Amino acid sequence: MAEMMVRRIGVFSLAKIQSLLMFVMGIIIGVIYGLIFMLFGAAMSSVSGGSDRVMGGVSSIVVGLAMMIGIPIFYGVLGFIVGMISGFIYNVAAGVVGGVKLELESTAVPYSPPPPPQWAPSQ
Repeated sequence: MAEMMVRRIGVFSLAKIQSLLMFVMGIIIGVIYGLIFMLFGAAMSSVSGGSDRVMGGVSSIVVGLAMMIGIPIFYGVLGFIVGMISGFIYNVAAGVVGGVKLELESTAVPYSPPPPPQWAPSQ
């Protein structure tokens, strides 16, 4: 096993991957909350009542759709900012205390040369 130490992290690289991960989480959360809002909005507008209930239901549906779009964008931007701050703090801390040690093991099969040919040259 090889032991290696991570001394520095690319701040922009960490920010990009953190932004992508948080964007995906935002899609999941945004769709769940958006569907819940849309379901309640549809239920409100289907209940017999005045135009106020119908408008409240329609506005709830619009808010649910806005959540499906807005939450992933917000999470992506927030993930980028947090990734930049985290990478910077890690680099400062690694400079003072040292990096994170990792034990790595090779999973590649060692190379063995092919056997020599089994034919004899003709004379």
